[in-house]
Amino acid sequence: MVFQEKNKIKILIFLFLIAALVWIDVFAEAKQSQTLKVEFFDVGQGDSIFVETGDKKQILIDGGPDLSVLEKIGRAIPFYDRYIDVIVLTHPEQDHLNGLIEIIKRYNVGAIITSGIVRNTNQYREWIKIIEQKNIPLYIAQRGGIIDFGNGIYLNILHPFENMDGKELSDSNNYSIVSKLVYKNFDALFTGDIEKSVEKKLIQSGINLKSDILKIAHHGSKTSTSEEFLKAVDAIVAVIQMGKDNQYGHPHQEVLERLKNLRVLQIGEHGDTEIVTDGQFLSIFSRGSSAP
Repeated sequence: MVFQEKNKIKILIFLFLIAALVWIDVFAEAKQSQTLKVEFFDVGQGDSIFVETGDKKQILIDGGPDLSVLEKIGRAIPFYDRYIDVIVLTHPEQDHLNGLIEIIKRYNVGAIITSGIVRNTNQYREWIKIIEQKNIPLYIAQRGGIIDFGNGIYLNILHPFENMDGKELSDSNNYSIVSKLVYKNFDALFTGDIEKSVEKKLIQSGINLKSDILKIAHHGSKTSTSEEFLKAVDAIVAVIQMGKDNQYGHPHQEVLERLKNLRVLQIGEHGDTEIVTDGQFLSIFSRGSSAP
């Protein structure tokens, strides 16, 4: 009889532990579903930003100058996941475009958002060729556009102000897509390579630029990031995507001086950097430099 009672107790303890593990898993999933991740990839001298919502919607903003982004994406999402919901090409310069060419070859993509500007380069022609071959939906960004990812997460398009579809420019920096990622009280501003003249237009337009995270424009060049723009954004963290020991001397010392009151993350020095938020608070994790 005593033996039977002991067995009953063991069984009850076992069932209790199973139930506890199930509830822990449920709570963990529920907590994860409420988070938003923004990862700045260390792809050398270029931009590449990966966003993942709590329910696993994935957005890739720019692809850097080469194939480095493939290894980054391969680590960020499971090997069996071959689908990216949205790709945003801020502007068709090689340090933002080149890595995306191989990405759209290897992954299925739900939609591509571009500034609409065309370039007469081999890379741009290949990019368009693959989009057409795979019949990927292509949309042109313009101020006022909103991409709704559900659960209160939006990507608001702040720039370009006009439709640039089909216009060919030798330098597209000042027609970069500027977008603002919003989730509850968290905002992140992505600026492509815009310069001070566009920053001024954004301020004068009356758009609410205030953001917690500011992706510094044009890799920290002194042609961008004016004092007035920094005041309008009022960020707490500035992220500079630049290659370590790059030939351009980015970020410029003048820009670093302007950023002295912010927490500055130089991706070429900090390596891949992930920002995780529940819409109220944020955490920052850096992995150390990996790209040459």
